[in-house]
Amino acid sequence: MSLPKFTADMSKDDRESMLVQARKARERLKAIAHETRLVILCILSQGERSVSDLEKALAMPQATVSQQLARLRFDGMVAARREGRMIYYSIADDAVSTLVKTLYDLYCKPDR
Repeated sequence: MSLPKFTADMSKDDRESMLVQARKARERLKAIAHETRLVILCILSQGERSVSDLEKALAMPQATVSQQLARLRFDGMVAARREGRMIYYSIADDAVSTLVKTLYDLYCKPDR
């Protein structure tokens, strides 16, 4: 994969666009820099889950899980839907799924 060159001869619009995207990436990376949030995203990359499913999988209290989900939702990384009294969470978009898969492949995948 080749990355675009950030050079002095780039147009001002191209530099500004690159900086805007860098800020967006920074915010996404800050959101997943917390271990619990990253594990939540890994779980959700396998499919939609309820808050109680996440509580059980993480062995954490509901308040802790909900706090981390709120941060992920604020950052636009997860989507929520309500069904009766239950709230179900899923990955918000393909970019988040790709990011989580890449991190898994780099750091979590068992050696073959």
